[in-house]
Amino acid sequence: MHCGQLRTVASIFLVGVFLAGCGLLGGEKEDPPLPGRRTAVLPEDNTLQPDRRLAALQVKLPKPSANAGWPMAGGYPSHAMHHLALGRNPRTAWTADIGRGSSSEQRILAQPVVGGGRVYAMDAGAVVSAYEVSGGRQIWTQKVLPKKERDGDLGGGVAYAAGRVYVTTGAAEALALDAATGKIIWRVSISAPSRSAPTVVDGRVFVLNVENQVRALDAKTGKRLWAYSGVAAPSKILGGASPAVSGGVVVVPLTSGDIVALRTQNGRQLWTERLAAFRTRSQVTNIADIIGNPVIDRGLVFAVSNAGRLVAVDMRTGRRIWDLNVGSRQTPWVAGDYVFVLTTSNHLVAVLRRTGQVRWVVRLSRFADEKQVRGGIVWAGPVLAGDRLIIAGSHGEALAVSPYTGEVIGWIPVGKGVKIQPLVARNTIYFLTEGGELRALR
Repeated sequence: MHCGQLRTVASIFLVGVFLAGCGLLGGEKEDPPLPGRRTAVLPEDNTLQPDRRLAALQVKLPKPSANAGWPMAGGYPSHAMHHLALGRNPRTAWTADIGRGSSSEQRILAQPVVGGGRVYAMDAGAVVSAYEVSGGRQIWTQKVLPKKERDGDLGGGVAYAAGRVYVTTGAAEALALDAATGKIIWRVSISAPSRSAPTVVDGRVFVLNVENQVRALDAKTGKRLWAYSGVAAPSKILGGASPAVSGGVVVVPLTSGDIVALRTQNGRQLWTERLAAFRTRSQVTNIADIIGNPVIDRGLVFAVSNAGRLVAVDMRTGRRIWDLNVGSRQTPWVAGDYVFVLTTSNHLVAVLRRTGQVRWVVRLSRFADEKQVRGGIVWAGPVLAGDRLIIAGSHGEALAVSPYTGEVIGWIPVGKGVKIQPLVARNTIYFLTEGGELRALR
């Protein structure tokens, strides 16, 4: 057993013995721990291993910096959030009920957003609500589906920009709401349901529907400025990724497993990159869908598909810099010289940004009770904040993992269970549970 495994095994006992009832970094108590044996981390298996040539390489990251908001899915339009500021022991500041939670027929898919001193969230029934950042008081609520719509309440998302909240829905529509009152300003058709949130930059709203049709809309009026149509995929995974925008380029993730780069001004195609794997292991991994948002950072595009391909692409030329046999349904997190990815096989991986080499890897629990092999856990994240990677689980706990070593350094109960990536703004971390509870910790 090598040193990394020893540290990993040791961390199991840390979680179970020393961190019971602690916050994300351990310390002051907040809530009683959930019952059950703590088995947050298992030793790595043989499918994904650190590169031995990097064993002596010290992981260095930029210092944490405070961000004023998280205005759209994935944070800023580029989805590159780097290293965010968060206190050592965040404690629950407030909770709010956003409305309808997930069920067998409906699912919460939209990540909440923070902008203009408010939090905006959409429930499983496509009802959008606004809350005060300071105390969680509800300011307004707005139903965004047509009155007679019954089948369009699955999907979509929200974004904030310049005093407006932009919404996409499963009813094949995009809307703009007044951020102060929730009043609908405009509503337009986007031809097919959307499972992803809009991205808003420089007066343009970029929306993507399930038929891989991209539309650029005028943010003031909703008028279509241009459109691009990709090839529709026969099989999809519930959920969707939002376009990433930076430097006059919009990178769009398609359900076919492709990412396509377009000019923001006119929709002209610059390049396309395919993220489908060469070989697949099952019917699920054969679906090449991209669920995690692509990330644009310092001239490179990072994207990962469900089918098992993580790539770095030159944004200007479309040339692939490196690729790795890693599948994920989560957004890669880029900070400093590293890319952190939560894989479909429940591994949290640190990858060297310039080469794609694996620096460290840790395997997370697949089940809430490893002895009985039941209660499969869905993990969401990561978010890098306050010198730890934070991931949330559908079993009702969030983990804090060291970005420097991969060791588990804390945990906290978060409620009914979380399947949506947490978000951080103004030294506050937000979790949205499957039950529709929005929890703010600071």
